[in-house]
Amino acid sequence: MGLHVRIFVILMIAFTGTFCTADTDLLDVAAINSLYVALGSPPLQGWKTTGGDPCAELWQGVSCVFSNITQLTLRGMNLGGELGSNLNFPSIIEIDLSNNRIRGPIPSALPPTLRILSLSSNQLNGSVPEALSSLTQLSDLSLNNNLLGGQIPDVFQQLTGLINIDLSANNLSGQLPPSMGSLSLLSTLHMQNNELSGFLNVLQDLPLQDLNIENNLFFGPIPPQLLSIPNLRKDGNPFNTTVIPSPPAAAPAPVTMAPSPAKAPWNVENNPVTLVAPIPASSRKSFISKNVIWFAIAGFLVFIALGVCLFMLWCLKRRPENKNAKTMDMGLDAMSLHKHQCSDSLEKASGKSRSLGYGEPNRRTNMIPNVQDEQEIHVKRVSASSKFATLQPPPSLPINLGEKDLTKPAIPTKVTERQEVTRSLQVYTIASLQQYTNSFSQENHIGEGTLGVLYRAELPDGKQLAVRKLNAIASIGHEQFLQFVTSISKIQHANIVKLMGYCAENGQQLLVYDYFSNGTLHDALYEDNELHAKLSWNARIRVALGAARALEYLHENCQPPFVLQNLKSANVLLNTELEVCVSDCEFGPLLSSGSAGQLSGCLLTANGYGAPELESGSYTKQSDVFSFGVVMLELLTGRKSCDRSRSRGEQFLVRWAVPQLHDIDALTKMVDPSLNGAYSMKSLSRFADIISSCLQREPEFRPAMAEVVQDLLRMI
Repeated sequence: MGLHVRIFVILMIAFTGTFCTADTDLLDVAAINSLYVALGSPPLQGWKTTGGDPCAELWQGVSCVFSNITQLTLRGMNLGGELGSNLNFPSIIEIDLSNNRIRGPIPSALPPTLRILSLSSNQLNGSVPEALSSLTQLSDLSLNNNLLGGQIPDVFQQLTGLINIDLSANNLSGQLPPSMGSLSLLSTLHMQNNELSGFLNVLQDLPLQDLNIENNLFFGPIPPQLLSIPNLRKDGNPFNTTVIPSPPAAAPAPVTMAPSPAKAPWNVENNPVTLVAPIPASSRKSFISKNVIWFAIAGFLVFIALGVCLFMLWCLKRRPENKNAKTMDMGLDAMSLHKHQCSDSLEKASGKSRSLGYGEPNRRTNMIPNVQDEQEIHVKRVSASSKFATLQPPPSLPINLGEKDLTKPAIPTKVTERQEVTRSLQVYTIASLQQYTNSFSQENHIGEGTLGVLYRAELPDGKQLAVRKLNAIASIGHEQFLQFVTSISKIQHANIVKLMGYCAENGQQLLVYDYFSNGTLHDALYEDNELHAKLSWNARIRVALGAARALEYLHENCQPPFVLQNLKSANVLLNTELEVCVSDCEFGPLLSSGSAGQLSGCLLTANGYGAPELESGSYTKQSDVFSFGVVMLELLTGRKSCDRSRSRGEQFLVRWAVPQLHDIDALTKMVDPSLNGAYSMKSLSRFADIISSCLQREPEFRPAMAEVVQDLLRMI
């Protein structure tokens, strides 16, 4: 009996040992050891150059199923070195080594079991490997923001499961491979910022929803199927201007033009980048003669139109001046009011259309009030007599403004203004706001600036608001305050904080906003380490784009243009997704051009955001562009616009940084060290070029914000 017991115990130990040993597959161990050596043996928890048990010992970034490594995720770990030549993991599904500093070529042999391969934002060079052809299960491929060159290999015939491809921001050239046309599930294709060329016909039958081919050398006509893609970005290519299947059917030409059956007649030798079949000499002469006829007809019509316009101007000048005197007076009065009307409906009514759909009234992200200590004031430089000219009611109100004070009572106008305001904003009482802020207690105090104090309020249902009590500097008359609220309630944009309500009672004037406590760009860059860690290079580009869109809206969509005058990192607010809302856009009209305006200019200059022309008291849209350039410089360097703790030559960021923006070595050293080199040199150089253009000393040399938005969009 004892012998049977001993045999049973031995068998149990052997059996149990078989299941308790979690030895990783030896091929996986060899592959991960080889990768570790190639990466330069970085400080990764558990990793070894030889042997070990990655699955049982829970090596950092390694996921296993039973004894096989199935996932390797080491994004943003500041890894250097190379990938080596051995990535022969027998069962791996995902490799994500993005946002590191890995150099060298992509291995020529890749695991055929891969479904996700992400090597983006490294320093990989060489070419896109032909080994991709063996990855028949691949669904996501990200090789963007590297230094890859050469042509894209013709390897996609068997990769019919690919859904997303990102090859952007490399040095790829040549035409698209024919096998791309077999990617029957491809939804997203990003190839922007390369040197790719040729036609796009290979993509025309793919089920694409997101195609970005900006800043390449693609030419020829764009296939009509691609123009229906929901998210198509194609700027920066020498395409033909239009895709037209045939000449106009009823062209009033004296000579009938017979279109070629294969090519449209506009693809001729005058287009330096269009490849078409040779045109016979006789056809070419006929085409040129027809062009001459067309130009002659067009010139004649233009001449007639100019004559008609000159005749109408002559007739208008001959009218008696006193005939429309009253109308002219009214027009001058209305012009002096300079009403701010920033709704998109006004833009649509005027016939304008924008290629980018910014500024829809209901499209916005978290509207975050400014919770920073305001060190500056927002100055709208207008004369004292027209201090609140921008705050008049909408033009739909039938008020004869030129005769209002002489012949008409003001009461009907006041009622109309109140109705106008209360339709879109919540009206609060002093009692309710006292209740919500605990009598404006110190514990609910958020910040204090020149225009007033900001408090946090909490409604009975738990919703939080931010309440600003305007102080004596900003205090205005009751009617003017209602007009002011009416005006700023029209500011509607995804990247601008929205006014939610107001209070005008017992001489008190308060403004109410949504409250969010996610911080500002100033916090993220200099105070909040957790937020700072989220500010990757791409995230910084998106932050700059959000602020640029806000300024573009104020400068281009508001009539007359709205000058912010107070852009700084403390007024660029971020939500949890690092989406941008610019605050304090509405306070310019509250300040005259007197001492408060002078103080604001001094503060902007002292804090490093003021444009040179501010010293002479001149502030324009181009001054906003300068301040935006300073914010971009903060994003680039991670330095404050003015830092008295630094040496004398480095205290003012603009003065220190601008001379170095075009020196690539100095520029590399200038970048925020926390980025750990996780950016491409091409992207860095383009970012610096935008900054340099915004910080030109002469205002007329700075770009418009619409141009800056387009430049930043090309970097996304």
